[in-house]
Amino acid sequence: MASLKEKIGYGFGDMSSSAFWKIFSAYLPIFYATVFQLSLEVTGILMLVTRIWDAVSDPMMGIISDRTQTRWGKYRPYLLWMAIPFAVAGVMLFTKPEFGETGNTVWAFLTYILMMTVYTGINVPYGSMLGVMTEDSNEKTVFSSFRMFFAYAGSFIVLAFWEPLCNFFANLLGTMKAGETLTRDPQAWQYAMMVVGLTCFLLFILTFFMTRENVKTVEKTTSVKDDLGSLFHNGPWWILLGGVLFFNFFNAIRYAAIPFFFTTLIAADAHLSFFSIDFLFYAGIFLAIGEVANMAGVAMTTPITLKLGKKSTFLYSLIGLIVLCIAFYFVPTTGTGAYWTLLVLQVLISILTGIISPLVWSMYADISDYAELKFKTASTGLIFSSSSMAQKFGGAFGGAAVMWLLAAFGFNTEEGAVQSEEAIHGIQLLMSWIPAGIAVLSAIFIIIYPLTTKRMKEIGEQLKEFRK
Repeated sequence: MASLKEKIGYGFGDMSSSAFWKIFSAYLPIFYATVFQLSLEVTGILMLVTRIWDAVSDPMMGIISDRTQTRWGKYRPYLLWMAIPFAVAGVMLFTKPEFGETGNTVWAFLTYILMMTVYTGINVPYGSMLGVMTEDSNEKTVFSSFRMFFAYAGSFIVLAFWEPLCNFFANLLGTMKAGETLTRDPQAWQYAMMVVGLTCFLLFILTFFMTRENVKTVEKTTSVKDDLGSLFHNGPWWILLGGVLFFNFFNAIRYAAIPFFFTTLIAADAHLSFFSIDFLFYAGIFLAIGEVANMAGVAMTTPITLKLGKKSTFLYSLIGLIVLCIAFYFVPTTGTGAYWTLLVLQVLISILTGIISPLVWSMYADISDYAELKFKTASTGLIFSSSSMAQKFGGAFGGAAVMWLLAAFGFNTEEGAVQSEEAIHGIQLLMSWIPAGIAVLSAIFIIIYPLTTKRMKEIGEQLKEFRK
């Protein structure tokens, strides 16, 4: 039985990486479009190309980490080695140089590729650690729940404070303009990322010192070609890969669209009252409240999956997401009642995505066990990197799709521009029918996923004999 300290320490790692990831997902598109001043079309290409590279590099990192041998284990040392590059690359990503239009575009591509490469270098080994921290399938779900709980806690903090932090530095620099809800000063964004980067560095260091690799898997005696061959012949891996890819595509579409939704459809002075507390209704608080709801969903995951099983829990949650996203389309965007309705829908959607998120990692841990039994060798890093690959492919196509669709709908990125009816309707679709359709595709894959609770119990018993 793993200790509480290990579970909390493991959670700190995704608190760090998720804080970065949520900033990329929610604010990097609008940063490039309105602060960095790239065109929507170029921004879409940038997000697609760099994240495809990032996704392709994940299996490479999985193969490398599977073959790493140190006194700290296979995967854990990368938390120490990559923590500083992780923070520095994040700051570079949110830096706007004065190299002219072409030079700045090259800078954007290079720094995004660098950030995603470093993210792979630390996040793939971190995710792979779940496969070697415990042998128990149910405890893997507990570890995964701790991971996602802390991930959403970190996301809540960074999303709630990102816009105020950027605006704080803009006020400090004297560049905040009257009527702005979010500053367009690039230096303010850079300073805000310095604060986030330092915090994330410290969290990864804590993860390194508070965790251990407790499971000794079969040593690698196969070639990279054999590992890839066994992966490509792993049916459950392909099926879950498809389900996860579309689930992450769903998340990426919504996250990238929300800041545009608020800056376009929600009034800059929109407020809500809660128990006599008046607060501004803006994209950051909308996202942050969603993260709290995600945490509630994570807390529900273990008891629900113990009752229903992982596959059924995943599927029922996707069905709920489809219904709620369609309902989002029919809610008006003005008035206190409408604001509360939008917020309630965001909470419900976030609870369901919170339930699914730890399942993804726990189900990949199950696939790792299945592969070790079927192919007689452990490729934990390679298998877990495939989940990260699906996440990043989903993010790549989601972020790029939002930019290209906004361009197709005629969205105007100029400061103070009045948006056309077509652009406004397009943003509404990006928050409703489009993610609903993507969730349907994810559900189709999960319906045919074969590793049920009964099957995993059989695999666990056979593995105990194999590992002796």
